Amino acid sequence: MIFTDSVPVTGVRRTEDGYLVAEARVARTGIQDYLGTEIDPDNEHGLRDKPIVRVYRPESAVFHADAMHSYAYRPMTNGHPGGDGVNSRNWKDVAIGQTGGEVVRDGQFVKVPLVLMDAKAIEDYESGKRELSMGYGAEVVFQDGISPDGEQYDCFLGPMKMNHLSLEHRARGGEHLRIGDQKPHTPKGGHDMADSLRKLLVDGISIDVTEQGAQAIEKLNTKLADAATATKTLTDAHATAIALKDGELAKKDDEITKLKAAVISDADIDKRVTARADLLTKAKTIADADYTGKTDAEIRKAVVVAKLGDAAVAGKSSDYVDARFEILVEDAAKDPAGDPFRKHMIQQDGKTVGDESEKARLQMIADMQTAHLPKA
Repeated sequence: MIFTDSVPVTGVRRTEDGYLVAEARVARTGIQDYLGTEIDPDNEHGLRDKPIVRVYRPESAVFHADAMHSYAYRPMTNGHPGGDGVNSRNWKDVAIGQTGGEVVRDGQFVKVPLVLMDAKAIEDYESGKRELSMGYGAEVVFQDGISPDGEQYDCFLGPMKMNHLSLEHRARGGEHLRIGDQKPHTPKGGHDMADSLRKLLVDGISIDVTEQGAQAIEKLNTKLADAATATKTLTDAHATAIALKDGELAKKDDEITKLKAAVISDADIDKRVTARADLLTKAKTIADADYTGKTDAEIRKAVVVAKLGDAAVAGKSSDYVDARFEILVEDAAKDPAGDPFRKHMIQQDGKTVGDESEKARLQMIADMQTAHLPKA
């Protein structure tokens, strides 16, 4: 099978004899995209109707020793001759020059010198017919896989053997190498890889684009998807940060509410002081003792125990203890003689006032009412 590849011409110069001398890259490694009708015209491998077939050229195919020898001294043609390429029977009719013998590897490419000797071909070149397409033979191995660069392919080539190098107006891959011994017929009437179109779904709409256009669109779609993902990530992070701040604010608001609830007015303080003083007065009326540091409930319990003993409160609830305390208060009120304050009541200016003990009690209430106020 004869294949053809497109390559650019570089380092062009004219000789004194009028020949055109140049250097060209005539083959390269890697993956190229081709039409299914070019690779599998008889559909023996189920690839004929596949729009794009990815063909891998390993180094073992491009730089094989036999392949490297075959790049040298190949006839040049002005357009592919078709059929079996160039041979001794048609060489005189189709040859317009040839490649040189200095074949070198140039990175992933193979570079060879060439010379155009036919005046018409040189004129065509200077008029813009400047692309080259290599015709060669190679075995196609129909086995898919992944290249060392991580790219998927549908088949790969065995060692290549060059046949001729053709001057073309437009080679099927531009500066990329391609496969195909002659232009195959397709239902669309096209055959060149540069002219082949791909169907692409863009925003729900199916469109026909070139391979290069499809790659550009897919690249943009990838960037848009990445941008959308980044935007969502930032939005989610912002929402999370706001939620955390809202939670912190809610906690602070709750603390403020609790602090406000804990703050009591001066009137409430006066009421509490008076109630505390009254409780202490009642307690001392029944059982005169030091109740400093005790809660109201502890004071009531201490009074009941002092008056009735531990058995009176053992296993009893606080409500029971409070009730017993109130009973003791009522009993004390019925017997004023037992009240250390009441038995010392005196008359002064027509009003009943207490002696020094009563005055001390009143002073204690006044001190408690003003204890929370700042010092003058």
